[in-house]
Amino acid sequence: MATGVLQRVSGGLGRAKSRAHSAGQLVVWSRGFATSGSRNRQDSWFKSLFVRKVDPRKDAHSNLLTKNEESNLYKIQFHNVKPECLDAYNKLCEDVLPSIHADKYYPCELVGTWNTWYGEQDQAVHLWRYRGGYPALTEVMNKLRQNKEFTEYRKERGKMLLSRRNQLLLEFSFWNEPVPREGPNIYELRSYQLRPGTMIEWGNYWARAIGYRQHNREAVGGFFSQIGNLYMVHHLWAYKDLQSREDTRNGAWQQDGWDEVVYYTVPLIQHMDSRIMIPTKASPLQ
Repeated sequence: MATGVLQRVSGGLGRAKSRAHSAGQLVVWSRGFATSGSRNRQDSWFKSLFVRKVDPRKDAHSNLLTKNEESNLYKIQFHNVKPECLDAYNKLCEDVLPSIHADKYYPCELVGTWNTWYGEQDQAVHLWRYRGGYPALTEVMNKLRQNKEFTEYRKERGKMLLSRRNQLLLEFSFWNEPVPREGPNIYELRSYQLRPGTMIEWGNYWARAIGYRQHNREAVGGFFSQIGNLYMVHHLWAYKDLQSREDTRNGAWQQDGWDEVVYYTVPLIQHMDSRIMIPTKASPLQ
């Protein structure tokens, strides 16, 4: 499998270089440098790893990349559970989280809740949406402090956890908004730690790239962090099974232009991680 992936990447880069060479001269502005010819492009790409030309902007990237007509805020939670407590933890969440989701008193929605299958073991992942942004988040937090059932839930949950962390996220304007799905599906959460200052570039490339990944309805949601680990991107995908995932991802390489997206976005990444997740009974995404 590793050999096949390397061959696809190598072939993809070769096709991207070939198209640039056949065009004669290619002007590349993606990292602030104008280059011509495939050799100059490679030299400029290498230099761009170390030197960046500042592109002054008049607005925050959070305003440039999100759906301006909406003010959805997302919270993703990662809970590392004691192995012997995972079943009890899932049962506890199934008893409490859906009631908060269904209660209009709280301006929030449970988008999905999963257990990690491949990746960090004995881990639960929860994704919440707050329609109305930060004021909605604050309202929910204040109301939950007065909820005795939720207070008891947090107390019992604390006995089962080894650690927990969260992030506040915004959604990319060009991604689908996550909506409930019927199952069974498996989900992949691909997380990318980007180099600081590259979020706009990432968004520009993926605004085009997402079109290559819609054919099997695999695209669920795309988000970038606002609080927590910064310059973090999360892409959420749905597949019928692991073989469907393999076939779908291989199919993207057969589409003209996907190789160029990979070629130009890989240098933007400092670290990347993949989780394969199984939805729990309480998850609207099944």
